[in-house]
Amino acid sequence: MTKTVLVVDDDPTQRRLIQAVLEREGFAVVHAENGDEAIKRLGAGGACDVVLLDLVMPGISGQDTLVEMRARGFSQPVIVVTATGGIDTVVQAMQAGAVDFFVKPAAPERIIVSIRNALSMGALKGEVDRLKKHQSGRTTFADLIGSSPAMTLVKRMGERAAKSSIPVLITGESGVGKEVIARAVHGSSDRAGKPFVAVNCGAIPENLVESILFGHEKGSFTGAHDKHLGKFQEANGGTLFLDEVGELPLDIQVKLLRALQESEIDPVGSKRSIRVDVRIVSATNRDLSQAVAEGRFREDLFYRLNVFPIEAPALRERKEDVPALVDCFVRRYNVEEGKSVVAASPETMAFLAAFDWPGNVRQLENAVYRAIVLSDAPYLQPYDFPAISGVAAPPPEGSVPAGMPEPLPTPEELMAQMTAEAPVKILDGRGHLRTLEEIERDLIQLAIGIYAGHMSEVARRLGIGRSTLYRKVREQGLEEMVAEAAA
Repeated sequence: MTKTVLVVDDDPTQRRLIQAVLEREGFAVVHAENGDEAIKRLGAGGACDVVLLDLVMPGISGQDTLVEMRARGFSQPVIVVTATGGIDTVVQAMQAGAVDFFVKPAAPERIIVSIRNALSMGALKGEVDRLKKHQSGRTTFADLIGSSPAMTLVKRMGERAAKSSIPVLITGESGVGKEVIARAVHGSSDRAGKPFVAVNCGAIPENLVESILFGHEKGSFTGAHDKHLGKFQEANGGTLFLDEVGELPLDIQVKLLRALQESEIDPVGSKRSIRVDVRIVSATNRDLSQAVAEGRFREDLFYRLNVFPIEAPALRERKEDVPALVDCFVRRYNVEEGKSVVAASPETMAFLAAFDWPGNVRQLENAVYRAIVLSDAPYLQPYDFPAISGVAAPPPEGSVPAGMPEPLPTPEELMAQMTAEAPVKILDGRGHLRTLEEIERDLIQLAIGIYAGHMSEVARRLGIGRSTLYRKVREQGLEEMVAEAAA
């Protein structure tokens, strides 16, 4: 998903120049002429991943705008831009929540690096917040990715179920995110912050199911060297999530039914029952009603678990959520793998959204994970998903994916370009040497044109420092040419 930058500046020329730089790097750009307009746009829910905020504006200042943004809960990273402010002003902006600053006019490379760093910081903060919620059992339905009609229905139903202790049965295909929904039910209830214990009933050996769920006393059977509490007691006061509950053996289903009805469990070898306060959320990818008809699942337990059913939709039924999911996974695995992938290219996103995803969200997540690990480019391309796109190799060298900046020319192309455009003239029309200043100006102009405004490359090729280059550009009045070349 293309990242959107909100440029807040009262100078239309400055906004246009920054827009040219950002769009060349694949970013989407929206504008605001003042702080009030910026706050109004953010309040309306418009797309915005980073804010470039000028500090000196008529009306509400950039500093006040930043304070108001944070007061209203807008968490987008903010980069402040200043032309006249001193170090004290910048320090105040950083203390108010800005993540970076630069002084106008800034090199295109400096702007891009600042924005990418801000996006990385935002992704890191988001991942830390997600892990904290996951660990503390405070994940809510607001944290679920997706705004399609199918997911909106799931969120609405889940929020209603969370307000009581009613047993919830989540159905759906494998990989649709049933445990994520269960965690949201727990985190949205009054049990948030209490234990959330997940058990995969299909992964437990049949002879250990009773001990793992209900616990056992020391010496109750061969190998029981210590007392074991069991999952019900671990989840006491919180929520027990029984994944693939249809895989439970029939004899364990009887004990589970009693635990649900009486709120008591009987650990193996115990002489007395133990009361527990546990909310049960179960999930299955099978048709339990069919299992009941075939005698593989108790009918009374089915009715006890299926009090409040929630069906998790398959990913092919909510393809409009694919871009948001891809964006979420890119941020997550950028943090985990130390990568700096910006997003998937438009072409890549189109075929990802068109694919049916038989493995659902889990398959999409693993595909993005693999692509992030293997990719060295800022945008994921179709060849990063060979099993899905059928493209097994990068495009031939020299071709440029859509939406990506043009690469720097090769040495051969530079020579051809210099020959076509005529080299810098050493002699004037009368055959006399031109002044060093005139030759230098023409040489800088030629280099800026050849390297398309990449000032770092221009400085390196000319053998001078960037600060020296910018000084010469200002002295010789070439700022407009730099802006046009970068655009």
